[in-house]
Amino acid sequence: MVVQHGPERSECDRIDDVDAAGPAEAARPFRARWAWDWIKSIVVAFTLFLMIRTFLVEAFRIPTGSMENTLLVGDFLLVNKAVYGAQLPLTHLHLPAFSEPERGEIIVFVPPHEPDKNYVKRLVGLPGDTLAMRDKVLYLNGVEQVEPFTRHSDAGDGFSSRMYWQCDHLATPVRRHRCRPTRDNWGPIVVPPGKYMVLGDNRDDSEDSRYWGFVERAAIKGRPLFIYYSFDGTTLRPIPWLTGIRWHRIGGGIS
Repeated sequence: MVVQHGPERSECDRIDDVDAAGPAEAARPFRARWAWDWIKSIVVAFTLFLMIRTFLVEAFRIPTGSMENTLLVGDFLLVNKAVYGAQLPLTHLHLPAFSEPERGEIIVFVPPHEPDKNYVKRLVGLPGDTLAMRDKVLYLNGVEQVEPFTRHSDAGDGFSSRMYWQCDHLATPVRRHRCRPTRDNWGPIVVPPGKYMVLGDNRDDSEDSRYWGFVERAAIKGRPLFIYYSFDGTTLRPIPWLTGIRWHRIGGGIS
């Protein structure tokens, strides 16, 4: 019996089949290279972002009015973290600082009573300084300070038992029962070595060193550079982050 086969395929037919499959096969390594290039780009970009955020600058938002009118609720800041020496991740080590914190600067730091938060206040006292306040007026080493940036909204005074920590740092020790610091009248107290004192510019509505104590040098994270975005969250218009933009504050310096 003779088995009938289909027509024999020519060499040209076989070549055509190879050519037809060629582009699909060639596209696979191209797509793989394309995907790998994108992955590398994303990894590099993310790595650069982490390095910049860790060692150079970081964005912060102002959530409270303790620094009004210098900083407003809804201001977004870029903070220079390199200036005071950025902290190495997962360690207590810091890179070399370009400068040391100075009086009058606004700083970002981690407060001693809330180590998982960042605060923004004005630095008013360096190690060794003697500070006091009399009827809302700040005195540094016995000299009255002129502070045009401060805001006072309350004619009265205020007392909190949280301020009793100051009694252990008085320039002239007194008996404990005679030590009763208040919001607007306290001191004189001496700032210990390696520590700093900070106050909010909105002096009558600021939780600051008067209540929870000094700031460690290692807790100071950086100095604000400028306001990169700001909006008024109290506006009655819809979508306040878009309709309530404070255009005049964007790009403004901080002092």
